[in-house]
Amino acid sequence: MNSLRHTVLVCAAVLALLVAGAGASLAQEGVNVFAAASMKNALDAASAAWTKKTGVATSISYAGSSVLAKQIEAGAPANIFISADLDWMDYLAERQLIDPSSRTNLLSNRIVLIGPNGVGTVDIEPGLDLAGLLGDGRLAMAAPESVPAGKYGKAALQKLGAWETVQEKVARADNVRAALQYVSRGEAPYGIVYRTDAKADPGVTVVGIFPEDSHPPIVYPAALLKRSDNPAAASFLSFLKSDMARPYFELEGFEVLGNK
Repeated sequence: MNSLRHTVLVCAAVLALLVAGAGASLAQEGVNVFAAASMKNALDAASAAWTKKTGVATSISYAGSSVLAKQIEAGAPANIFISADLDWMDYLAERQLIDPSSRTNLLSNRIVLIGPNGVGTVDIEPGLDLAGLLGDGRLAMAAPESVPAGKYGKAALQKLGAWETVQEKVARADNVRAALQYVSRGEAPYGIVYRTDAKADPGVTVVGIFPEDSHPPIVYPAALLKRSDNPAAASFLSFLKSDMARPYFELEGFEVLGNK
């Protein structure tokens, strides 16, 4: 009888350890996020707050939205994708790689012309002589054919009649933060980035803001990936949409859309 009781107690103890271990494993399962490079400061802060609240870590990969979308298409293990434009989210939606019911328009932004500290302001208006302003220098931009910040910038310059004279002077970057660094390091006299990027780098100054009607609306959509089976991912996305996350985005200069 004592032997039987001992066996039962041992089995119960082992079962308890297995359950505890499984629970710990679930709690430690991090959320993998692929997000537009321009979100880094705000999303890092929001993520840290969520991890402190829940105990669940996040792993965030930042790059141009085009690069991230292609990586997801190739099978990269992301749980959440946040793009800097609608086109690359649509790209994944057309390939049935996102959960359409989870898709939300999270944020908006502005594009600005930046220069080194101390340079004068520029009137961003039709007839802008950006080529004259650049002289022998180059205009830092994220790749205008694929990266959202570059696409918005190209559209604005076309609307203002300045693209044809500067397109051969563009210093193309893989993402908007790389374009920011070209100006911050003095490798380009001017650049086009998001307002939030300029705010994040004390080495540059905003010399002009592009009119909102000079380019398509800047929208950052977010969605869960269809193949994601991480239960914490939906919780993190809900947090990003909540009023608790709003201050982290607004502090960096984003407009929170609230799924407009």
